[in-house]
Amino acid sequence: MTDFLFTTPNFISGFGSAFDLGGTMMMFNNSSSPNEADALALANDWALVNKDAREAVSRELSLI
Repeated sequence: MTDFLFTTPNFISGFGSAFDLGGTMMMFNNSSSPNEADALALANDWALVNKDAREAVSRELSLI
């Protein structure tokens, strides 16, 4: 699991969000265009697929 789409909350941000009635404090992955957001998400997805594949190959090789 990554924090690409969501941030990891902490006590201060959680406490402050109770007073942020307009929802202006939290900003998540701002992009200048929808195309840029899609490209970033796609690149992140493939990076995770690559990481999983490397871990699977590493595990398989360690069993040999």
